[in-house]
Parts: sequence; structure tokens; C-alpha cells
Amino acid sequence: MDQKEFLPPLEFGSLVLPFYTQAMIKLGAVEDLGNGEFAANPELAKRLIDLLDLLKDRTKGNLEEDEEKFLEACLSQLKIHYLQSIERLKM
Repeated sequence: MDQKEFLPPLEFGSLVLPFYTQAMIKLGAVEDLGNGEFAANPELAKRLIDLLDLLKDRTKGNLEEDEEKFLEACLSQLKIHYLQSIERLKM
């Protein structure tokens, strides 16, 4: 019997989560499951964070409270990890 491929729910978090996950991978904070490596690329991570910031700005006033909190929490975590990765590179 063929199993159906998983489809993410059609909700706002399904739009945010791929950017968040890729940014965490590019910050070296989580393993890239595609190749099993921790490979940091802070410049690409910064671009992904900027895209989420752009999404936040463009959806302002149009999100439900829980969606807004989710996006803000993702951005806060990413920005903290970004600053930490920049500090590690300076050492």
C-alpha cells in the first residue's frame, strides 16, 4: 500500500516554519538533515531572518494574535542565535 506524503497544515505557521528551520540550519544551531552536517552560513541566515521581518511588516494588523506571537517568537530566537554566531566567528 502506498503511503501518502505528509502535507503540512494550511496555516500561517506552515509559511513561517520553513524559513525559521533553514535559518537555524544556516546559523549552525541545528543539524542539516540533508547531509548530517552543522554548516554555518550567517549571511544566508541573515537574509532568511530579514525575509521573516519583511513578512512581519507586510502582515502587520492582519494576523491573529497567536500567529503574531509565533512569528515574533521565531524572530526573537533567530536574532539571538544570529548574534551568538557572529560572536563565535569573531573569536
